[in-house]
Amino acid sequence: MAREFTEGFYGKIAWRRLASLYKKKVKFCERCMRNGELVAGEIVHHKIHLSPENYKDVNVALNEANLELLCRKCHALEHSKGGKGRYIIDDNGDLFIRE
Repeated sequence: MAREFTEGFYGKIAWRRLASLYKKKVKFCERCMRNGELVAGEIVHHKIHLSPENYKDVNVALNEANLELLCRKCHALEHSKGGKGRYIIDDNGDLFIRE
C-alpha cells in the first residue's frame, strides 16, 4: 500500500513504464525462483524501501538494480516482517489480512 509521500510517484509515467518493462523481463517471483518454484510475479518491489528522503532520488526509486519482482505472498511477507504488517502468514503458509 502506498504511503502518502509516494502517492504521486506510483502514478507517474516513468514508474509505470519501468515497472511494466521489469515485469515483462523477469516474469516470475524472484524469491520463489530462488527456492526452486515458478510463481508468476505481480508486484515490482523496491529492495531499498522508498522513504520521504529517497523517493525522489532516481538512483533509488527508478533504478532497476533496486527492484525485485514478487508474487503477492512474498510481497505480503516482506511488508509483514516484525509482525506489524497488514498481513499474517499462518503455519500452513496461508495469507490473511490482519484485523
